[in-house]
Amino acid sequence: MRETAVDMTKIAEIISSDRSQYLAYIGLSIGVLGLTGILYYSDALLFQRFIGEINPLIAFFIVAVLGVGLFTILLYRGWLAIYQKGYLFRYSGLAVLFVIASILVDLKVGFPADINIPFPKSLAFYPAIGFLVEIIFHVLPLTILLVSLTAIFKKISYANILWTCILIVALLEPVFQVMSMVGSNHFPIWALAMIWVNIFIFNLAQLLIFRRYDFISMYSFRLVYYLVWHIVWGSIRLLILL
Repeated sequence: MRETAVDMTKIAEIISSDRSQYLAYIGLSIGVLGLTGILYYSDALLFQRFIGEINPLIAFFIVAVLGVGLFTILLYRGWLAIYQKGYLFRYSGLAVLFVIASILVDLKVGFPADINIPFPKSLAFYPAIGFLVEIIFHVLPLTILLVSLTAIFKKISYANILWTCILIVALLEPVFQVMSMVGSNHFPIWALAMIWVNIFIFNLAQLLIFRRYDFISMYSFRLVYYLVWHIVWGSIRLLILL
């Protein structure tokens, strides 16, 4: 009981000392929930192909609350940060390189016409879904792996364990994305391989930004990618490819 009390005291101290980080996350979560609400009440089916029959407001709220718990663990251990002033959008411009690779595949093979949410709904949809992706594909598995592996391999340095975790977590989204395409005869093997590599390196770059800077910087990297790929190119491709 005494150990638990000490731990809870330390957690309370972390929340107090890192208040600006929590406020940044809460502000982002409120913004995402607001966008989700607007989209849900204008088009209830918009999120269905991504999260199924679950009410998106409930889903995003649960994910946002989950994020608070995950980040408390990360801050408690001194591992990773939510937000550090001065690093927002640092290196985010490099996300355009990954868009170029995706566009090359699109020009050669052609993704389905409905791959993107149409403008102007896309302006609200992609910041919201990007938040969900970051928590589910990055923060959640990374936290689980770090807690588990540091407990099991106590003689291995945190730095080495973190690198291992980053490489594992970077595999999740590309595997998920490519597996969803495998059933279709639309994509040749070379295209699937290129998509896999592109998404893997993209995720690896994001996680390295998370390691070096913070979650908000990692999220902003995805936002730039989504802006160019899904919103800008998503509108242009309908005019030149279809």
